[in-house]
Amino acid sequence: MTHPVVAEAIKKAAVVWVSVAGGPAYALWCMPHDGSLYVVAGPGEQTAPDLAGATEATLTLRGDHGGRIVDCPATVRPLTPGTEEWDTVTPQLAAKRLNASGTAETLVARWQADGCLVAALTPADGAGTTGRDLPDDAAAEPPRETPARVPARRPFRLHRVRRRK
Repeated sequence: MTHPVVAEAIKKAAVVWVSVAGGPAYALWCMPHDGSLYVVAGPGEQTAPDLAGATEATLTLRGDHGGRIVDCPATVRPLTPGTEEWDTVTPQLAAKRLNASGTAETLVARWQADGCLVAALTPADGAGTTGRDLPDDAAAEPPRETPARVPARRPFRLHRVRRRK
């Protein structure tokens, strides 16, 4: 039986922080369905290092105001294309995908063709740290290095800006 607070947090989740094998946590958009959270990762989608080969992960769910409300262990189960679960879940997951080009069917076909991971994250029964049992630290980390950082340049101007005296 899933902890009641964990079950309620899962139902309302849109983003989950996932940590594999004690590594850094990554924020992933997700879709709740039947007590599990479904995520997609891979080429052209969100980055989830080590999730493809993992069988277990730690989930952190936050409330409406950003505060951590649940930490819980979960099993990671990749979905296999062509199965009944794949055919049921992926169209719903594609429909929830923001800023996707094309229809849900073309997005699901792209996930399959590109080898994207679609996985179910299912909380362990009865497990979960909630409320006063959560650690007092903020779980904040310094920003990770990324190629997206660029030095700020001065804006380009076509003409001189005259200042009034």
